[in-house]
Amino acid sequence: MINNLTRLITVFVLIAGSPAVMATPFDGSKPLVCAAQNVSQCDAGADCISVTPESVNLPDLFIVDAGRKVIKATPESGSDRTTKIERSESLDGKLMLQGADEGIEDIQDGLGWTMAIDEKTGKLVFSASGDGFAIVVFGACTVR
Repeated sequence: MINNLTRLITVFVLIAGSPAVMATPFDGSKPLVCAAQNVSQCDAGADCISVTPESVNLPDLFIVDAGRKVIKATPESGSDRTTKIERSESLDGKLMLQGADEGIEDIQDGLGWTMAIDEKTGKLVFSASGDGFAIVVFGACTVR
C-alpha cells in the first residue's frame, strides 16, 4: 500500500512539475486575441496625441500566433492585415516579439516594431517607429 502511494505521489509531482502544466497562459504557446485599448501617435517635433487604431492602420482586434510567427487582423475587424514575427523571446516574464512591416503599398510608411506581452496577465505594450513618427499601443490579450 505504501509503495503504491509513493508511486502515485511521484507521478503527481512529475506531472505537476512538467513544462506543459507550468506554462503561463500568455507565453506564446497558444494563439492570442489582443485588443488595442489606448493608442498614441508621436510625430517628430510635436507632442504625442491619442488616436484611434484605424488612423494608424491597426485593427481593433488582432491575433498573435507566435507559433506560426504571424500577427493578423481578426475577421471581425474588417481588415486582412498580416505581419510576420521575425523574432520571439521570453524575457523577464514577458513574451517579446519583434518585426518590420512595409505598411501600405506605394506609401513610404514602413516601420519596425516591438511587442511585449506580460506572460501572467496578458497586458501588452506595442511600439513602432518609422520615418519621423512613433506609435505606442497599450492593450490586452486573451488566449484564443
